Amino acid sequence: MPRGIFGNFVCLKSQVCFTAVKTLSLIGQLQTETQINIVLKLTHLPQLRSYSLDLCEFPLDYASQRFYMMQGIVISMTTVTKYTQGARFLCSDEACPLSKGFQYIRVHVPGATESATVRNDFLCNLCSSSLQEDRKFRVLGDKQIVEIITAKALQAFKGYSNNQPFRFQSLTIFLRDESVGKMNIGSEYKIIGIPTCVKTSQTAVCIEANSIIFCNPKVPSGISNNFKDLLSLTSNSCWKFTAILANIFASQIVPPGTYNLLKLCLLMSLVQTCDRNKELKDCLDILIITSDTLLIDRLLNFSINLVPRGIRNPVSTEIFPTLTRNKYGTGAVSIQAGSALLAKGGICFIGDLASHKKDKLEQLQSVLESRSITVYIPGKKFGNDVNQHMTFPVQCSFWSFVDMDSSSRKNMQKTNTLIGQMDCSLIPANLLETFGLLINCNESSSFYPLLSTVQHTLKKAIDPEGQLYVASKNFTTEDFEKLLAFAKNLNVEFSLEAERMIHGYYLASRRIRTDSISGSKLSASALKYLVSLAEAHARLSLRNKVLKEDALIAALLFETSLTLKYGATVFCVAPSAVFPFELYNEEYLEQRDIYLTQCQQQLQQFIATYGPGTAIFTSDE
Repeated sequence: MPRGIFGNFVCLKSQVCFTAVKTLSLIGQLQTETQINIVLKLTHLPQLRSYSLDLCEFPLDYASQRFYMMQGIVISMTTVTKYTQGARFLCSDEACPLSKGFQYIRVHVPGATESATVRNDFLCNLCSSSLQEDRKFRVLGDKQIVEIITAKALQAFKGYSNNQPFRFQSLTIFLRDESVGKMNIGSEYKIIGIPTCVKTSQTAVCIEANSIIFCNPKVPSGISNNFKDLLSLTSNSCWKFTAILANIFASQIVPPGTYNLLKLCLLMSLVQTCDRNKELKDCLDILIITSDTLLIDRLLNFSINLVPRGIRNPVSTEIFPTLTRNKYGTGAVSIQAGSALLAKGGICFIGDLASHKKDKLEQLQSVLESRSITVYIPGKKFGNDVNQHMTFPVQCSFWSFVDMDSSSRKNMQKTNTLIGQMDCSLIPANLLETFGLLINCNESSSFYPLLSTVQHTLKKAIDPEGQLYVASKNFTTEDFEKLLAFAKNLNVEFSLEAERMIHGYYLASRRIRTDSISGSKLSASALKYLVSLAEAHARLSLRNKVLKEDALIAALLFETSLTLKYGATVFCVAPSAVFPFELYNEEYLEQRDIYLTQCQQQLQQFIATYGPGTAIFTSDE
């Protein structure tokens, strides 16, 4: 709608409202039409390019002071402050008729600077005398300032470059009155507003928000035909499809058949991410112990690029929110998002734990336990009388690794460990416990053939863009992106058998891993991780129901992790329990199914023995 027509429409509506209020005597002191302020909240704009403000375009088209629509992710926000919403002015000449009454009322309108509402250089239209504000009638409102970036800009935080240059910048949004508090750091919104120029140390273009619309991404409709065919061919087993996925995944980084356990866990963690606006309760945090940090770093970096919110945290940047002074001189404190809040609904890859200082690791432990971060705002430091606290939910999964072959670690490793236990003494025990999965990736073992990895690296060096394997041609990176996008939006529910198996394993494990000195080694969050693992395997299998076969994979992965932390127990699980054989063909897949069926029987016996009252019933029962 052109600005002139819009202005006439508002003026007409103001007249109608004034007449109605005056006739019905709804406001006792209503004297003039200027006391009525009409603010329209737009929900749509014309689907024309000129009405869209793309933050990646240069130069930005903000010359016309009219409504634009832009879309972006909130990267920072200020605390709420006050501004002058409306003020009454009187003529300073007492003999002037306009020195009384409500003739001069100024209100803030979208797109205007705040100095347009209250200044000391206004003149009377009748006698040209100066106008003075009657402060008794000043009306205050709430104001908040946020910064947004386009979703395309997240490429800069993924740690991966496709060699295509791109440009992005943040844009400042002014929220007022009922719009205050409607935006959250890390969420994506559509904003309809009017550009305005704000004078700071560097003049900046900002947007006065008129309306805010939360962006809920569309759910993908399906997966590629190749994956559909693979799903059909493996329909006779609950384990084959995910085994093949792990086997061929990330063939650009590692050869098929290597690091299968890690790749399965990465895929399961990725399908537990969420694009929707809901609390992410089923995170899967992964800590990897490895001696080949370069390869693991590449594999994790490749994986986070398969989801929209995969954020790599550089060592030089903050994982969690930080405070800065607001550059617009409002007296508010600006809260910068940090990598974890930017990764909302996705993955935050924090690299090597050794690269972070002790206080950051303590903060990470607290966040992993509570899934929230509280920001303390000291009042004196930022010019306020009172201290404030703001708490933000942390809705992402964390990935990290530890280099166990560094010289400092080799000199400090213990030798008196239990069977199956790894020396993790250099990792704070409480932090180690908060990670849901601990994975040992020692590529020199029989399960990670070193020769095939070396051959893969040499071939990639000769032909970086080449597809070395048939699997890479049949199942591309785009195919995996579609698969993950579809799988993570599946709504799954637990079958009774799976639920009993998960609870039975948890209770039995808690019982055998409890001693009189340190108590139970299984925290209450262990059950949450078991449920999340079972759900993830069901989603990755493209099923809507969690079966006992999914519960078995969850128990094996979790028990493997517990063994690395505390050593083996009665329910002794081999390090290669999930992938006991190299998956060359259908015959090896069948052998794996037989082996997993035996593991399932052992798990049921373990539950029956050490988890009284949690007997596993058959399907018929």
